[in-house]
Amino acid sequence: MTTTHVSTILLVDDEPRNLRLLQVLLQAEGYATLSAECGAEALNLAAEQRPDIILLDIMMSGMDGFEVAQQLKANPDTRNIPIIMVTSLDDRTSRLRALEIGAAEFLSKPVDRAELSIRVKNLLRLKEYADFLENHNHRLEEQVDARTAELSESYRETIYTMMLAAEYKDEDTGLHITRISHYCRVMAEYLGKDAEFADLIFYASPMHDIGKIGIPDQILLKPGSFLPDEWEIMKTHAALGAKILARGNSPYLHMGGEIALNHHERWDGGGYPNGKRGEQIPLAGRMMNIADQYDALRAKRPYKPALDHDTVMRIITQGDGRTMPGHFDPVVLAAFKACEETFRRIYADNTEKSPLCTCGV
Repeated sequence: MTTTHVSTILLVDDEPRNLRLLQVLLQAEGYATLSAECGAEALNLAAEQRPDIILLDIMMSGMDGFEVAQQLKANPDTRNIPIIMVTSLDDRTSRLRALEIGAAEFLSKPVDRAELSIRVKNLLRLKEYADFLENHNHRLEEQVDARTAELSESYRETIYTMMLAAEYKDEDTGLHITRISHYCRVMAEYLGKDAEFADLIFYASPMHDIGKIGIPDQILLKPGSFLPDEWEIMKTHAALGAKILARGNSPYLHMGGEIALNHHERWDGGGYPNGKRGEQIPLAGRMMNIADQYDALRAKRPYKPALDHDTVMRIITQGDGRTMPGHFDPVVLAAFKACEETFRRIYADNTEKSPLCTCGV
């Protein structure tokens, strides 16, 4: 019989009334809770029980929330537990200090039930994927000497399965990530990159949008245009993806994180999240940018119809006002043009069904 894991949340506040309110709200959502009324008790409980998330009040007598968070992040046993700071403080300095210490989210008092639910769910989702990657990486390291080839294949299958989960809500499941892998490898080979780079980008490129797992469904699946605040939330998927993948030591995860962070940067500096330009953008990110743009234009989305190959080639190489040639590395754009018939074939060959794994295709 399989048991369902119940996430545990540690609540830290020196006001018993606040603790009771948070307990009621979170237990109604199906979570288990632990409570601490002071910083020292919170540190002990976190180290002993290893909760999934900590809700930490800033303004406490004795040891305040800043000091508690600092000690949690300094302890290897608790440093990876996400912290939501709960505070009535609105000043920018306090929020920046909390971010520097390592807080992941904020909640303002009085706590809004809907906001609490969304922030907790999103952090738990991100932690689940981060823990999965970290644990899987440990297993690889333990067995690498004896089963290098077998585990490498297993690792790739795991990446593919994880990407299916991340893509399932947003795009055409494995079809998009299968096509992306092939586009990137074709361009890598055309650009004269070695076999190691071509192999890395083939398996790392499907991780470009893993950060979307942390975007609320009502934004991710919205059929119309985003409102400005929704667009700002949507753009965070690039940094979220890089954060998820940053904890692994595998070269696939390293390049995957590099691609996740940079695949929406533009050659002319007009992209996000950091406004990088030119060769400040890693090559893998520049290649992913044009591959993702081609596939996004070809595929049907909730907000647009599918476009044919020739129309997409014209948009990317000549521009349509929204997409312009200046967005892309000229060298990568030239490779894209040279490989256009291969792109056409890859899309045609991968629109009906998806293989169980990209490893052998």
